[in-house]
Amino acid sequence: MNIEAQNDVQDNAAFFRDTADAAAARPEAHRPPDTLRIHPRPKKSDWLWYAMLLIVVVLFVELVINNPRWQWDVVAHYLFNKRVMAGLANTLILTMVSSALGLCFGVVIAACRMAESPVLRGAGYVYIWIIRATPPLAMLLFLFFLSALVPRLYLPIPVLHVNLFDIDTNRLISRFSAAVIGLAMYLGGYSAEIFRGGISAVDRGQREACKAIGMSDFRMMWHVIMPQAIRIIIPPLANELITMFKNTSLVTVIGYVELLTTVQLIYATNFETIPLLTVACIWYLLLTSLAMGAQSALERHFRKGVRQ
Repeated sequence: MNIEAQNDVQDNAAFFRDTADAAAARPEAHRPPDTLRIHPRPKKSDWLWYAMLLIVVVLFVELVINNPRWQWDVVAHYLFNKRVMAGLANTLILTMVSSALGLCFGVVIAACRMAESPVLRGAGYVYIWIIRATPPLAMLLFLFFLSALVPRLYLPIPVLHVNLFDIDTNRLISRFSAAVIGLAMYLGGYSAEIFRGGISAVDRGQREACKAIGMSDFRMMWHVIMPQAIRIIIPPLANELITMFKNTSLVTVIGYVELLTTVQLIYATNFETIPLLTVACIWYLLLTSLAMGAQSALERHFRKGVRQ
């Protein structure tokens, strides 16, 4: 290598070193584009919204906090009452059991809706059609009074003239079981469409690519399809689960004692209607807020690595 070539190499090295030093001195100029934030210019109309917010806060303080008719001392007295806490526990148990069973129903019905067999697709469609057309209140009443239509549940074996099982319907359908089955059937119909929509949103080409490299259906769903579909499924499914938590109040029509029924029984004796309804609303608000927080945490977890 001659002297001129050596000088060129040294000059190039010096140039790149100076450029690196300048970049280190100004790191904000070389940030990735996704870390830069654009701050919009304040608008004059923002002051209108701030004024409206101030009005809402003042009205809330005057009509709720400072209003003596809410009887906040009575609310505080019954907020952790033993009967209220027992009703709250029943609500939580009913919500968890019904949600777990309903999600199982939803997975099965979604699989039927996406099956190749026209019989399975038709059965799934009919189930969803019936669930959408039937109010959950009517479904609970129908299940609770099922013994009037079918006194005994049995499965006969024609050749042997014996029953595989024979159960008294009244012994099988209690208040709790009717509430669980009714709410689970309701959730199953709606969650099935959520599962089907999330899975269908994943590009079909990815399924074909998985088949091309010899992946089994289970591995394809577990490693490729569901990690993408879950981001779409979480928001509507969480909304249905939160709705399920509030729908437990409907079981009061069949006499199951949950949170709302408990406060109704209490204010039927002491006539403190508004404070006790406020107690129920506070618990519903608290637990719904916890569920929404869990939803946000799940969304952040499954959004990792995805550029928005």
